[in-house]
Amino acid sequence: MIASTPAPEKLVSSVLREYSDATRAVLFDYLPTAEPRRYLYDLVADYPRRGGRGFRPSLCIATARAFGAPLDAAIQTAVAIELMHNAMLIHDDIEDESDERRGSPTMHVSQGVPIAINVGDMLSMLSMKPLLDNRRTLGTSLSLRILEETERMARESAEGQALELGWRRDNVNDVVESDYLEMVLKKTCWLATIHPCRVGALIGTGGMLDVDRFIRFGFFLGAAFQIQDDLLNLVGDGKSYGKELGGDILEGKRTLMLIRLFEQATTAERARLSAMLGQPRAERSAEDVGWVRERMDAYGCIDYARQVAHGLAGAAHHEFTLLYQHLPDSRDKRFIGALPSWVIERN
Repeated sequence: MIASTPAPEKLVSSVLREYSDATRAVLFDYLPTAEPRRYLYDLVADYPRRGGRGFRPSLCIATARAFGAPLDAAIQTAVAIELMHNAMLIHDDIEDESDERRGSPTMHVSQGVPIAINVGDMLSMLSMKPLLDNRRTLGTSLSLRILEETERMARESAEGQALELGWRRDNVNDVVESDYLEMVLKKTCWLATIHPCRVGALIGTGGMLDVDRFIRFGFFLGAAFQIQDDLLNLVGDGKSYGKELGGDILEGKRTLMLIRLFEQATTAERARLSAMLGQPRAERSAEDVGWVRERMDAYGCIDYARQVAHGLAGAAHHEFTLLYQHLPDSRDKRFIGALPSWVIERN
């Protein structure tokens, strides 16, 4: 009897759980049990222990396995990706003045900004150790390639974050959709999708593949992922989303919905919106958030963003077909092929 194939959403959930658990089992070996514990090493483990789906390391492992590598060959690179991701989350929460992360107070809220910055810095530095340890399993040449890929990912991510932070600081209100997508390409896609695919493919092929081919797939997939994340901040289930609903409006993030609202609003509405975004976050109120949400609904901004996300997901599926059609069928290949639909259906 032929075993039935699980539904795509069940397949994605199953693979994410398996590879996330495998990553975390190794990750905590890289977190020192040394002093100072109270002010550093106990805190370094905080965000990783809060969980999360493990999307980024899972994509790295699945890509490597789809191209023929065993899990053990990719696990240390996956650990490095997860450590770097958690480091960036701590710093992002400070820069965004966020109050909540994965259902608990953010690091800077509970520990103060100076300690949170230092914890994020340490997580960034700790992410280098598993990449250096790759030399034992992947060899020096391939390990160096992965380090070079990591350097590019970190640089692209910082550039994207700079764009978003600069727009908010200077209250830039003429951001257009192409600007937003460029920012997302850098800030979100390089860490979330492009980098895991590129290093996974390098591991799976022993460095014998042109990994630039994954930029288009990673961009389309990552951009759809980010727009859905922005949508969940407005319409998601607060318990499963893990951050404060409406937080992006309070933080003044130039999401696709906000950009669309600026384009569709009346002159008076744009003036009110610009004045509100020009205030410090602490001076923005729940009433301001409610008004922005009502205007977004009135102008169909949320529906518009959903349409763009669906279009990007469709493009990602097309790129997946081009990239993976020559590979034999496998659970990992099916997992990657199911991601374009999953990223816009998740909650």
